[in-house]
Amino acid sequence: MTTKSRLHIAVFLAPAVLVYTAVMIWPLFNTLRLALYTSGEEGRVFSGLMNFRTLFGDPRWSESFWNALGNNFWFFIVHMLVQNPIGVALAAILSHPRLRFAALYRSAIFIPTILSFVIVGFAWKLILSPIWGIAPSMLDAVGLKSLFAPWLGKEEYALTTLALISVWQFVGIPMMLIYAALLSIPEEVLEAGEIDGITGASAFWKIKLPLILPSIGIISILTFVGNFNAFDLIYAAQGALAGPDYSTDILGTFLYRTFFGFQLQLGDPHMGSTIATAMFAIILAGVCLYLFAIQTRMRRYQF
Repeated sequence: MTTKSRLHIAVFLAPAVLVYTAVMIWPLFNTLRLALYTSGEEGRVFSGLMNFRTLFGDPRWSESFWNALGNNFWFFIVHMLVQNPIGVALAAILSHPRLRFAALYRSAIFIPTILSFVIVGFAWKLILSPIWGIAPSMLDAVGLKSLFAPWLGKEEYALTTLALISVWQFVGIPMMLIYAALLSIPEEVLEAGEIDGITGASAFWKIKLPLILPSIGIISILTFVGNFNAFDLIYAAQGALAGPDYSTDILGTFLYRTFFGFQLQLGDPHMGSTIATAMFAIILAGVCLYLFAIQTRMRRYQF
């Protein structure tokens, strides 16, 4: 590669690098910096790791943090156990060459992903309302009204209900990614399987699924990062207090209340930055562990 071509690459990459640095890198480092300070009578004072000791050591803060973190993990687990398997199943069905109106089905399933979180949150809140929602009447029409409960109003059901609403909205993303991966499988591989008598569902489990495992791994990482950055749906449906009784509180809503304040609670940018730094560390650690597991598995196959 010549010096001139390298200069062209630098020139074309410079605008994107500058914009990314301005809106992503600098705010990230500024957040990490704010976590090391506290507000005192003399203004901003360097306090080192005192904010982290407060977050993990003060019962008033630690109880809220661990509650939000546990809810975040459950929110993620529901997506991993429900959203991604359904996405794989839908992709396998829609990739069948003999399926009619496959494009229509793909579009219908993917449309919710482009809807606003506010619209989805309020719409499902109205649907599931025991007073004016349509869910009770729909269950009554099929003789299952006894199963209805105010799912968003009970502590034991609210978070799982919101996670399933999120699954409904975003199941189209893993579906489309897996669908693209299935279409990229060479026809020669499938034809060789047919010669050996591997067809239908057997072909999916023995040929297609092993070949799309890297795509499933990428989807798992995106699911982990997306769910630990979640905020919009919980806020739209349950508000900043993430009721009932903080049962749907996740790290995003906990960060919002701490950083900006809510009702009688004053905002604290330094403690908010501390929570954001903890979120960043959790996400980074999770992604690194997953990549390490993949690398270890690849080395095992190599040798």
